[in-house]
Amino acid sequence: MSLVSSLKHSIFVRIYAGLLIVCLCVALFAQLLMDTINKERVQSYRENMAMGAFHLVSEGIAHQNSEEEREYWLSDASSLFGTTFKVLPIDEVDFSASELRRFKNDNTVVRYFNQPVYADVYYRLPDNKSVLTARISQVTEQQVRAIAVFLLDDLSYHMTLSDKRARLAELEKKFSFPLAFKAVNTLELDSDQMARLRRDEVVISLQDTNSSTSNSAIRVIVPSEINDMAILIGPIPLFNWFPLNLIISMILISMFLISLGVYALIFPLERKLQLIQVGVNEVSQGNLDIQVQVIGQDEIARLSATFNAMTSHIKRLIESQRELTRAVSHELRTPVARIRFAVDMLADTDDEDSRFMQRDYIDEDIESLNGLIDEILTYAKLEEGSPKLDLEPVNLRELLEQIERETNALGKPIKIVTSLPNAKVTAVADRRYLHRVIQNLAGNALRYAETTIIISAGVKKGNAFVSVEDDGHGIPEADREKVFIPFSRLDDSRTRASGGYGLGLSIVSRIAFWFNGSMKVDESRELGGARFVMTWPIKPLTQILAADELTQEKSERDFDTKLSD
Repeated sequence: MSLVSSLKHSIFVRIYAGLLIVCLCVALFAQLLMDTINKERVQSYRENMAMGAFHLVSEGIAHQNSEEEREYWLSDASSLFGTTFKVLPIDEVDFSASELRRFKNDNTVVRYFNQPVYADVYYRLPDNKSVLTARISQVTEQQVRAIAVFLLDDLSYHMTLSDKRARLAELEKKFSFPLAFKAVNTLELDSDQMARLRRDEVVISLQDTNSSTSNSAIRVIVPSEINDMAILIGPIPLFNWFPLNLIISMILISMFLISLGVYALIFPLERKLQLIQVGVNEVSQGNLDIQVQVIGQDEIARLSATFNAMTSHIKRLIESQRELTRAVSHELRTPVARIRFAVDMLADTDDEDSRFMQRDYIDEDIESLNGLIDEILTYAKLEEGSPKLDLEPVNLRELLEQIERETNALGKPIKIVTSLPNAKVTAVADRRYLHRVIQNLAGNALRYAETTIIISAGVKKGNAFVSVEDDGHGIPEADREKVFIPFSRLDDSRTRASGGYGLGLSIVSRIAFWFNGSMKVDESRELGGARFVMTWPIKPLTQILAADELTQEKSERDFDTKLSD
């Protein structure tokens, strides 16, 4: 079975495949979302880290009195920082609208490139007409020490400690990490760090942490001109690609999306089961007319179709039981009454010939009763449930030749014409029941034919058929459906006087149903009388049967199409 067929006919395969697709889609979505978020986070991190340093450089430029001094100071800053600082007119750089908005908010603009790896950093100067820019390939310890020097240079313009503190608080707004004056003895420095600090060296230390809620960071301790005081820069958090809050958020989002996907997969199954539950509730209350909606072709759809067929079959069984109860009591009265009359006659007469005649009458009535009982049992067996069918390839030509011999052996003055198919034509069927169908149809035709009946069989477009026609008076169109009703009798030519019990055609109809076929009666084009045609698929029955009426209507439409071809 192909994958498409499995998805079409198995709801569980669809659910499993759907779950796999949902998980893959959610994983892909989570990966894309994580990459997008991290790109935004790292971009924001770069801009925040660069802003403080570039603000200090711009302030250093602003403190110079002449253009020559500014050029000289910028050259020294570039050497100290390890990269070249430039001042460009803002109009010479093609900035996007979002970058210009960042300038209006006094933020830096960082343009990051992967091949080769570098970043161009831009910071708008206070004149609003030019930008300070530098190209940075990587962040180094030299740059960190340069920032400390820029900070000390800026604070040198403020003499008192209070002024320096105020200036440091003002500068802190441009940094994404704290700036503060701290007493040296509160910084928890080791002896080597204390010695370097006394030599007026910048001390950089790493604060590593095993906590899942905080990241590693660095501290920069800058010696100041105030005794026993140092400037603490930081802690400066290192960028964490997968912080705990982001991971938790992605897990929650993924679980939510998977839950939505699972609900979307399960909801159709739940809805179908609810429809079946409604049908079961209706049947439990005695409503056998309920029909559950059949959606799709999967297991639940087949269950719904089986439920509909079951309710229709139960309804038909109940109606059939009522019909049999009424009809059997009526059909048995006549032969029983005749037997009672013959017994009374035997008791009242001493004539030996009369006794033998009454005995013969009783034998005939008993034989009639036996035949009626056999017909009733056959019909009840076909009606009560699915009979055991011994399906096998049946040679239609051999079967028709057998029927012809058996029908001629009855000695009726009726011409039997058989339209024999090719000797290799076969159809899959239960031979015993198929023989019963043709035999019943032929016997029915013999009772009403005047001179001729035609029996034919064959295969056309995947369907097998058998047909029996007679040259009798035919059946009026309005009465054609009634002939298949058990114990039914029609007026005019097809009366009780013609013989039979009214069950032969009902038996034929039920056999056609269990063959997943149909029975049709219309007018014979060749003989002018009635024509009975049964069609059924030539392959074994493999599908769920729907309600009788739906199956028969479909089969009739199919056969009408074949006859018109």
